[in-house]
Amino acid sequence: MDTVGLWSLVRFAHVAGAALWVGGQLALSLVILPLARRMLEPEARDRFTARAGRRFGILTGAVFLPVQLATGWAMAWHKGVTWASLAEPGYGRTLATKLALFVLVMLAAAGHGIAHSKGRTEMARTLAVVSLVGSLGVVLLATALPAT
Repeated sequence: MDTVGLWSLVRFAHVAGAALWVGGQLALSLVILPLARRMLEPEARDRFTARAGRRFGILTGAVFLPVQLATGWAMAWHKGVTWASLAEPGYGRTLATKLALFVLVMLAAAGHGIAHSKGRTEMARTLAVVSLVGSLGVVLLATALPAT
């Protein structure tokens, strides 16, 4: 067994950040928010969901997103990825697809926050589902990439 080196730690931070981010979305969507909808009165439910969403958004912007971007960029640099190599079959195209989907997920997540703040509940819910499904797609594509 090889020792744990710098790039193992970078990859660990990338995978752990993704697991916390996607796992947080799943926990909120499948466990916490459905319980809040059933157990809380409408006013308390709205206050709770707004605060939970705001807190998760802050964690995403302050921790998850910077970790994902920094470690993802570092691993791409370490592997010698260039803009041109993203068009190459195999690793390049898979990574390009993952990056494009990640951008779409971020746009959906931002749109969710905007729609929620404007009281457009159905739009916010739709964008949350798009963000969650897209996030799972990013994780799926990540599993297709070889370790750096």
